[in-house]
Amino acid sequence: MEIKKVTDPEFRKYGRVVRGINFSELVEALNEKTPLPEGVVYEPSVEALEGLSVFSELRRKAYGELPIQIGYCNGRNYRLNALEYHRSSEINVAGTDAILMVGSQQDVADDFTYDTSLVEAFLLPKGTAVELYATTLHYAPCSVGDHGFRVAIVLPKDTNLPLEEGHADMEDRLITAKNKWLIGHAEGGLPEGSHIGLIGKNLDCRE
Repeated sequence: MEIKKVTDPEFRKYGRVVRGINFSELVEALNEKTPLPEGVVYEPSVEALEGLSVFSELRRKAYGELPIQIGYCNGRNYRLNALEYHRSSEINVAGTDAILMVGSQQDVADDFTYDTSLVEAFLLPKGTAVELYATTLHYAPCSVGDHGFRVAIVLPKDTNLPLEEGHADMEDRLITAKNKWLIGHAEGGLPEGSHIGLIGKNLDCRE
């Protein structure tokens, strides 16, 4: 698939490059204090990252003083597997080069299916941060080559934590964690009960 860059005009409908904030300390901490497994691991809130000075700067400037969390998504992955969205923007900070596969919530059908041929892929270079808008479909980053990826994930506090209530009807059934709506692919290896609504190929960034 074609891999564009987050600095290309085609990315603007999905998000923006975050400027005016120094992410060097966060990038260093990602690479020194977080694991790089063979699969994919996600931790929503990590003390070693939230103790950095950039935490308060992100809370003030990027989230307008709302409570936030900084975690990470690290590992090795090449396939789409699923797409999710939130009711808020998400900031991704690349500790290594990574590839983001994204789409638009506006293209989700009334029955909450989505055609994977609409997905676009963008290179997120090491040290770069992007804001993914709330209407941007996304999931775990993909690896560049054989090196694996480390990406910090910034979200409003408690996003992706376990649910406290049941969710069963219409869009509500897509909710799999707090502030997380998920559409899976049949080949994505998601837990039983996940909404399987991605139609078409389970995209691979190497193809």
